[in-house]
Amino acid sequence: MNWNDSYDDSETTEGNAGTNGDAAAENRTLRSNAKTVATQVRYLLPAEYSVTGDVTDGTNGPQAFVAIQPPIGRPITAGFGIEEYTDSEGDGTDIPDEERDEVAADLAARAAIQVKQAVSDGLTPTAR
Repeated sequence: MNWNDSYDDSETTEGNAGTNGDAAAENRTLRSNAKTVATQVRYLLPAEYSVTGDVTDGTNGPQAFVAIQPPIGRPITAGFGIEEYTDSEGDGTDIPDEERDEVAADLAARAAIQVKQAVSDGLTPTAR
């Protein structure tokens, strides 16, 4: 099972970056959000899972990106844009705690399910 989903709105506001200072602030906010989600995912999963969080350039501008490489199987990813976490003045804000926890738990669950499905046929139960 592979889950690649984007929490980014397809209708983005062009020109949102404005100047280089605004773009740098957006990148800092996105990087902080990605690292916060990645930290939460690391807390939920064993050390065998490699978890990264960073900012990538997408077709709609910079996007926070969290990826999990399970011990077996393909990577699981999620991305979200700055538009979802801006206040009324257009300033970037941190991802809300409840949403961060939801995204992290969903990613961790999907990674664990992928590994379980990959090894389910190869394991012999020790008891019934």
